[in-house]
Amino acid sequence: MQSSFQPYETYPNTTPLRRSLTTLPWRASNYYGTARVNSAVPNAYSMPEPHSEKYSLTQVDSIKVPPIFAAARDSLYTRYTPNDWTVSNLGHHFVADKVRVGSERVRLDASRLCRELDDKTKRAQEDIGKKLGDRLGDIDYWRTEVKHETDNILTEIESLDRAKAALEKVLVETENPLKIATECLYNREKRQGIDLVHDDVERVLIKEVDNIKQCQEDIRRMIQTANNQISLDRAAQHELEKDLGDKIIAHRLDSVAHQLRNNSRGINFYEGIERIDNTVSVPLSWAEFSNNNIQRSKSERLATVNVRRNIEQLMNRVAESIGDNWNNVNAAFADRIKEYVDARNRLQNHLAKVLQEIFDMEKNIELMKKCIQEKEAPMQVAQTRLVTRVRRPNVEACRDVVQHRLVEEVYEIGETVEQLRTKLRESEMALQRLLRAKVSLEHDLAVKNNSILVDREKCLGTRKTLPWSSMVAVY
Repeated sequence: MQSSFQPYETYPNTTPLRRSLTTLPWRASNYYGTARVNSAVPNAYSMPEPHSEKYSLTQVDSIKVPPIFAAARDSLYTRYTPNDWTVSNLGHHFVADKVRVGSERVRLDASRLCRELDDKTKRAQEDIGKKLGDRLGDIDYWRTEVKHETDNILTEIESLDRAKAALEKVLVETENPLKIATECLYNREKRQGIDLVHDDVERVLIKEVDNIKQCQEDIRRMIQTANNQISLDRAAQHELEKDLGDKIIAHRLDSVAHQLRNNSRGINFYEGIERIDNTVSVPLSWAEFSNNNIQRSKSERLATVNVRRNIEQLMNRVAESIGDNWNNVNAAFADRIKEYVDARNRLQNHLAKVLQEIFDMEKNIELMKKCIQEKEAPMQVAQTRLVTRVRRPNVEACRDVVQHRLVEEVYEIGETVEQLRTKLRESEMALQRLLRAKVSLEHDLAVKNNSILVDREKCLGTRKTLPWSSMVAVY
């Protein structure tokens, strides 16, 4: 007979939250089941018929037990059979063997896996340690290169600073010849009238001033160029120093990481740290970054050398240019002083003629004023006559010949007076021009000696030697 026993592991579970007592392997499924009524069995029977002869209890079956004992008698036919008991034991043995074999296999696999993972972890640590050592070597190499280039750029910055300081001294020295040339121009501005001529002296003085100012502008531009170059050098130095500082820190951190062991102090768990990626470079870009900083520094050092060479050339050119213009101005002063005496004699002759013309013009103006005054009485008579005739009554106010002639007389006298006044104004303006010419000539004559004094004493007297520092000239 096929056994109805099922192992506990495979026995169905009625619900995942509650295990019923009827599902236990050692209990019959109908032990606590609800009573069922079979219509084929009479109620007089104390128990149902057995299913087979094997399970028949003939000795008890003939006895009719009252219906009240039906549940007690029914339990005799719901227990397991010996065959079920044997099958259950064999099932437990099979399950135990199967579980034991599986557990042993898992245990052996776990041991083998532990050994393999331990070896893998050790190899990983050794490999990382080796890579950290290589990384420390790379950092140390680039740190040495960056440090060497930093020292070189600092040396170039100091050299450019010295050259710039010498150029600034040249700029200060150019103020002395510029001041003298400017003072000569200011002193020559004291000339008056015709003496304020744009002569050769003034042209060479202006040229000297322009040349000095141009030299100063070139010097300032070169100083600005030097400052810009120093700024670029400082920027390159800053990048190198920053890179050097970062490499020192990275070397220290990687050195600490390289020295860590499983028994080191300070190691700890940092959950999720492997998911954080704050890297900003790869080995290739990392090496290129330091190499670019070094190449930039070398380029700036080369530019610094060119700037220092340009500074030296500019200083020599400035010294030569200022000396040439100084000599040209002194020669122009000597030629100009000889021209003042002849001009003074000619001005005296013109002044005498102007004075005579002023005398004649004053007499003419007095005559014209007298003529204008004499025309006032005739004008008053004519206008009074017209006013008197205006009062004529009615038809007597006739526009006769007399009326016409009086009106014409008033207009004629007015035109005559206007012509005289116009001519008077012209005469007065001519007189004013003569007076201004007289003042101008007198002023020119008065300042001729002063002009000679200015050019000879105040200008040439201050230009005997060139105020130029011997150190700057030698440089």
